[in-house]
Amino acid sequence: MNPDCHSEGGYLDYLEGIFCHFPPNLLPLAITLYVFWLLYLFLILGVTAAKFFCPNLSAISTNLRLSHNVAGVTFLAFGNGAPDIFSALVAFSDPRTAGLAIGALFGAGVLVTTVVAGGITILNPFMAASRPFLRDIAFYMAAVFLTFTALYLGRVTLAWALGYLGLYVFYVITVILCTWVYQRQRSSSLVHSMPETPETLSDSEEDRVSSNTNSYDYGDEYRPLLLGQETTGQILIQALNPLDYRKWRTQSMSCRLLKVAKLPVEFLLLLTVPVVDPDKDDRNWKRPLNCLQLVISPLVLVLTLQSGVYGIYEIGGLLPVWAVVVIAGTALASVTFFATSNREPPRLHWLFAFLGFLTSALWINAAATEVVNILRSLGVVFRLSNTVLGLTLLAWGNSIGDAFSDFTLARQGYPRMAFSACFGGIIFNILVGVGLGCLLQIARNHAAEVKLEPDGLLVWVLASALGLSLVFSLVSVPLQCFQLSKAYGLCLLLFYVTFLIVVLLTEFGVIHLKRG
Repeated sequence: MNPDCHSEGGYLDYLEGIFCHFPPNLLPLAITLYVFWLLYLFLILGVTAAKFFCPNLSAISTNLRLSHNVAGVTFLAFGNGAPDIFSALVAFSDPRTAGLAIGALFGAGVLVTTVVAGGITILNPFMAASRPFLRDIAFYMAAVFLTFTALYLGRVTLAWALGYLGLYVFYVITVILCTWVYQRQRSSSLVHSMPETPETLSDSEEDRVSSNTNSYDYGDEYRPLLLGQETTGQILIQALNPLDYRKWRTQSMSCRLLKVAKLPVEFLLLLTVPVVDPDKDDRNWKRPLNCLQLVISPLVLVLTLQSGVYGIYEIGGLLPVWAVVVIAGTALASVTFFATSNREPPRLHWLFAFLGFLTSALWINAAATEVVNILRSLGVVFRLSNTVLGLTLLAWGNSIGDAFSDFTLARQGYPRMAFSACFGGIIFNILVGVGLGCLLQIARNHAAEVKLEPDGLLVWVLASALGLSLVFSLVSVPLQCFQLSKAYGLCLLLFYVTFLIVVLLTEFGVIHLKRG
């Protein structure tokens, strides 16, 4: 049997579904169903990351008293890049899909640094912050060079994987030092009554943007309860209701249809993922739901880890792991329920943020696994390389949320922050995505290295395009004295269109390139 005829990992075997359960004349129907399921998986990834993963990461950083800069390049970068990171971790687990990870990370890099960055400058031309821009683009070029070299060598060793993670740690340290130096310079300039430089946002501006972007507005889904009026059952029903009736009445038909599609996902996530909100008086404490989540969330953890393999493992041949988890969770939930009240959150309520972080991370990982398997199946059907699938469908799906967020920031008057996010976020994605993905694969297989199998010259076209886009910005932005215009944005968009045309022509053999 051809090894490509069965999907490995995940919950569904998509290749078997296409070739064994659908007759050849119904192949278009199967592909259509897979595409709709793929779109829904991207919806699941977006909802989980935006409404559950990122808020819990924000709560963790708040409780750990991390500064905005440290939190931005660590926890919040992880939250924004979660779909890309988990997709890369899944893809690197199989040498046959490693090209999917490279294609997705490089493809997202080209997309974000051209389409998203160009769109921001078209929406709102602005003066870029010089030092953060040069710092971020230099680190990203170093990350691309590391990956280009790894592709040329055809492998990633343990030292190479650690080098990726080490470079990211160095980047975080550099951000902290640059922030400290700027704050000292700013304090000195304020003493001498000098005007504020546009290097970074003012504290008040940063606070406004942070409140707009880093915390999720739950609206009536998590509205404060009228204490003393709701019973425990009413609190549970309200906490599990993902629908805001007041917003529903004012929404357009398209928004309502999208909300209907989200309802099953949001209900399941509300049931299984606790969310802590430090900005609310009750910190989003819902006693009956949180106690129920002490049973359900650990169960989700063991049933989603490695596609449920660990959950069904029997301890001593007597009880499966999932049963032990349910018993322990029920005991802990009972103690919590009788030791707390509906009115006031317990002192250790912030620990629920860690449980919510782990649970939402594994939900994202499970969805990302299915995304990778579907894309690989579509690649087999259409005879497309994993690199093309990664740089198109996977990159677009994982980057669309960041694109909308950055465009919204630009329209709200914060184009500098949105532009910086284009480069800062993808630095995290490529360094941690490749470094951690290869490191976990080396540890899992007890191997000395991870083999990379580039899809012909296509991956070199992709790497070259990313390098050229970075060089273009590195040269053109200082030449414009960091005053970014609409013409610069249009050039970036034209670059991406040209890149896509070259990639597709190369994939289908219209353009023949020879390696020297």
